[in-house]
Amino acid sequence: MKLERLPHALTVCKVASVTDIDFDSSFFFVGKTDEEISLVCMTDRTPATTVDREDGWRAFRIVGTLDFSLIGVLSKISGVLADAGIGIFAVSTYNTDYILTKDADFERAMEALTAAGYNVV
Repeated sequence: MKLERLPHALTVCKVASVTDIDFDSSFFFVGKTDEEISLVCMTDRTPATTVDREDGWRAFRIVGTLDFSLIGVLSKISGVLADAGIGIFAVSTYNTDYILTKDADFERAMEALTAAGYNVV
């Protein structure tokens, strides 16, 4: 399985309103529930007003479109990283999964995944 490093420094934050989000940004994820609005965005595009935020994330994505019938893709990746003592924050789109780690753990995560047989580009 091929994994692609993303070049962006990322922030995971909560915002009070979707109007705080820059929808013209080229990369972001929004999760809205009855309890919160979560945003993953490029650090340099983080809204000025956030309820809470955590900077210092990096990400990689699984290359290609994952069929919904595939089982355990994210579980296997998270298992490799858990065995290496690396925490994750995962988000999914219709096509694929994105896995975030803290910047300080990112290179070690890439090494662990490569050692487990993943093709990291």
